[in-house]
Amino acid sequence: MKIIHILPELEEGGVERHVLWLAGEQASRGYKVTVISSGGKMVPLLRDGVNHLTLPVDVKNPLTAFLTARKIAQFAKNEGIQLLHAHSRVPAWIAEWAAAKAKIPYIVTAHVVFGNKRPWIYRPYRKAAQVICVSEAVEQGMASCFSGNTKVILNGMPDVSLKWSAPGGPTIRFLFIGRLSPVKGIQDIIEILPSLKEDWTLDIVGDGPLYPSLLGRVQELGLGDRVFLRGFRDDTDDWLAQCSCLLFPSYTEGMPLTLARAVQMNVPALASHIPPVAEMALSGENLLPPGEKTVWKEAIQAFIDGRFALPRFAPDRIPTVTGMADQVEDVYLKVLGEDAIS
Repeated sequence: MKIIHILPELEEGGVERHVLWLAGEQASRGYKVTVISSGGKMVPLLRDGVNHLTLPVDVKNPLTAFLTARKIAQFAKNEGIQLLHAHSRVPAWIAEWAAAKAKIPYIVTAHVVFGNKRPWIYRPYRKAAQVICVSEAVEQGMASCFSGNTKVILNGMPDVSLKWSAPGGPTIRFLFIGRLSPVKGIQDIIEILPSLKEDWTLDIVGDGPLYPSLLGRVQELGLGDRVFLRGFRDDTDDWLAQCSCLLFPSYTEGMPLTLARAVQMNVPALASHIPPVAEMALSGENLLPPGEKTVWKEAIQAFIDGRFALPRFAPDRIPTVTGMADQVEDVYLKVLGEDAIS
């Protein structure tokens, strides 16, 4: 099978990880896989056998998108591509135009619930042969934008090679992993840290637009000896294995990969009460309202004091990358026909 994945960039985030893992698994099955993005620090992490093309598929300009779609269509014709698989809104528009010109089908994966739900923006989703939603929360939250052509396939996670164990010593080692953007809520955590008592540290692993302001705020609050911004790292499993507790204060998510990994590794976590997190939990009990700083401060202090009841998660609800790829393959075969894989 010859397919193309289109996503805005390969910098950092759940969409990037999803495509990285899915494309790698598909290449291992003998697919001819091409990933098209505007580039980024994660391009070298693509598995051997996965081709990458750098094109401006992240630019929100109709003319640029249309010209890019023409290039992709020509590439698809030349290479005998059978299917385009778009991830995010601009790539969905590009995929619709390119697929029409190349006379091949396209599908779209919806990774998040978007705030802007103006119908015209999601025309490519309604025209797609199939829309894959990474959680029930995304399917339900975007129902008004799609046309019933949806299927929920949870993000699959790679096998776990490390096990979590509580770090020794008196210091509580909190950890945040994720893109440093407002929807992730890390800015709220920074503000409540000065009021915490006892011995603790916080490692912030990730990069993003909030990095400069977070670094400045840490210095303003006199937290430079306790809060450490580590930047982008590709060894996040190591950080999870060595922390005392993951902090996951997101306002919104599609399917939270960092939290899913923590659940797989049995890492204690304080997490927001948002729909995709509740999907992974056995109940909503002990999940915390996003943005409620007082509640989060009390919960973090209670964890430090050893008196907070952690939320309970279900690791068996998190599929493997292989299981996810099996379900995606079923979608491809439904769209292309059973003889698409020989």
